[in-house]
Amino acid sequence: MEMPSADARILERRDRIISRLRMAAPGATLIHDPAETKAYECDALTAYSCAPLAVVLPASTEEVSALLSVCRSESVPVIPRGAGTSLAGGALPTADAVVLGVSRMNSILEIDTGNRFIRVQAGRTNLSVSDAVERDGFFYAPDPSSQLACAIAGNIAMNSGGAHCLKYGVTTNNLLGVRMVMMDGEIVDIGGAYADAGGLDLLGVICGSEGQLGIVTEATLRILPKPEGARPVLFGFESNAVAGACVGDIIRAGVLPVAIEFMDRPCIRACEDFVGAGYPDVEALLIVEVEGADAEIDMQLGLIKQIASRHHPVTVRESQSADESARIWAGRKSAFGAMGRIADYVCLDGTIPVAELPRVLNGIAGLSREFGLRVANVFHAGDGNLHPLIMFDANSKDELLRCEKMGAEILKLCVEAGGCLTGEHGVGVEKRELMPFQYSEADMEAQMWVKDVFDPHWLMNPAKVFPLEMSRTRRAA
Repeated sequence: MEMPSADARILERRDRIISRLRMAAPGATLIHDPAETKAYECDALTAYSCAPLAVVLPASTEEVSALLSVCRSESVPVIPRGAGTSLAGGALPTADAVVLGVSRMNSILEIDTGNRFIRVQAGRTNLSVSDAVERDGFFYAPDPSSQLACAIAGNIAMNSGGAHCLKYGVTTNNLLGVRMVMMDGEIVDIGGAYADAGGLDLLGVICGSEGQLGIVTEATLRILPKPEGARPVLFGFESNAVAGACVGDIIRAGVLPVAIEFMDRPCIRACEDFVGAGYPDVEALLIVEVEGADAEIDMQLGLIKQIASRHHPVTVRESQSADESARIWAGRKSAFGAMGRIADYVCLDGTIPVAELPRVLNGIAGLSREFGLRVANVFHAGDGNLHPLIMFDANSKDELLRCEKMGAEILKLCVEAGGCLTGEHGVGVEKRELMPFQYSEADMEAQMWVKDVFDPHWLMNPAKVFPLEMSRTRRAA
């Protein structure tokens, strides 16, 4: 009797897996037509793509559990996916993997303003969380630029921040609890509607784990009372380095604005052309926002303007209305989209001590000249979370290669300055080979031990975070 070919065995296994997934969760959306799975072959890091074996979109924690149980029994890798806005390839599939997306899981489960929390399914978009509690005078603090589209699941995976993270912190500072499904289908609840649960800080391990430990299906989030008022002021400077030095002086003075955002000339012009925010024609721009009562705002902005005056700003413009404030922030929030109209780009997110801003910005300019690629800078200056956008032609293999090499050099520069490889985008596939530059082998071994506990067969979001050879060795073991 003739044995089936390798291709036939692969197809037979694929069909069996798809059949079992359909039976395990009949209510889930199952996508396996190659023409339809193409929409899931990459995330916002579009330089890399790979079509998955299949895509499943469950609507409940129980469906997630049933689907993961099938994948575990078949030894099928699983790629967790929120809204696909990852800029580090965090949701990049492998050809033998099932993408499990949580976009259909977007309900509000509970709102408790008395105890200041909201419980949501993890596919809920970031901005819609604040929208849900705005009538009650509350908001959810983390506000990444992709907040209109990005999911809470992805925010938790990458420990996302945003413009207002300077005052309110990033996701980990606003996350109270999660419901998570392990690779074997076990459902666990960690934390809850209170702060600082006893025992090991497993919530701190899960937030920022990049989908390596399990799939978060529900999240309990801290909500805060809306401030009485807020007002931004624009400062224009003659160079990036001068603007960076101004940021350092504001932080050193002990003032705590709600946000300090930086934009350089290429980004300023792109945003102005895109949304008409009314930005000045300068080399570098700072948006500094403070909040509170009118008297408190006046006092804080008076001190900030006094500090900025030492750096001889070309322009100082304080917002005079809610409409003007909205336009100022519309420009900043549209920065990535505005740049995308001009060129393909890779967005990095190395983080550095604020005092190192002038040196690192000068270093990025030097690397731009060395590699012959343009760079636009837009970032959360108050906590040193850089977002250099390296522009290149995605149709040119040479430019893509130079872009990758230049990005690695920028991230190394950040680590050498006392910073780290990522502030909020995560490691994903983008930075995995750079991990040894920041961490020793012993450091990475300790991190992999944690994954061994949660996912001993290394099926959850494979080929991410750790150098590829280390991941392959661990999975084979």
